[in-house]
Amino acid sequence: MAKQTVEAMIEGGKATAAPPLGPALGPLGVNIGQVISEINKKTIAFKGVQVPVKIIVDEDKNITITVGTPPASALIKQEAHIEKGSGNPEADLIADIKIEQVIKIAKMKGDDLSGKTMFDKVKEVAGTCNSMGVMIEGKRAVESIADINNHAYDAEIKAEKTELSAEELKELEEKKQKLAADIEKRKAEFTATAKSIIESMAGQPRGSIKAKLIEAKVPTTIIEELLPVEAAAAKPGEAPAAGKPAAEKK
Repeated sequence: MAKQTVEAMIEGGKATAAPPLGPALGPLGVNIGQVISEINKKTIAFKGVQVPVKIIVDEDKNITITVGTPPASALIKQEAHIEKGSGNPEADLIADIKIEQVIKIAKMKGDDLSGKTMFDKVKEVAGTCNSMGVMIEGKRAVESIADINNHAYDAEIKAEKTELSAEELKELEEKKQKLAADIEKRKAEFTATAKSIIESMAGQPRGSIKAKLIEAKVPTTIIEELLPVEAAAAKPGEAPAAGKPAAEKK
């Protein structure tokens, strides 16, 4: 029998004999329970995250299990306990993580990262944090990269320290909640500003109103939400598109 390969996405540490693994492994004549147990041992560090797993069975029933890693962004979301990155990372910072968590992600990714040293890998992960609006040690991630270059975290990175205390985890959760509240406050302020501008410029071209909103630094998402795109003028004899008002006659 030639080598047989089974590939699947499973949640770290939670593989079972149910589909997709069980039915795929059954015809290969291997000990499914043993394979599942081994997969869970190899993927426990990715708890809560979907990871790619490949099982290769040769003609002598020897089994080789390889585990890929999720994108760094998925691991950052896992560590920061967020569902997605910031829609506006320049303005809205949504979470804060410790350098130990960045090191942990760098270790998880291992050779999947382009960096040659652990310092390079940590900076690579930090760069992804920056693009997601996730801070490191209370600073914008780009500032933390500068700190890494200035040897601020040499001891932690050399020791590959990854553990956090319960108190540190609690502190991070409280910080995340505060950041979320700050974002909602700023959103409410920008929304009020936008509505005031739109109301004061009623009847003027959309482009002029939008320019004024941009000048007031109102985020694009709020502009698009409050300033609908003008309906295209209907051709003679045509009704306006559903849900769109007819263009005003001049």
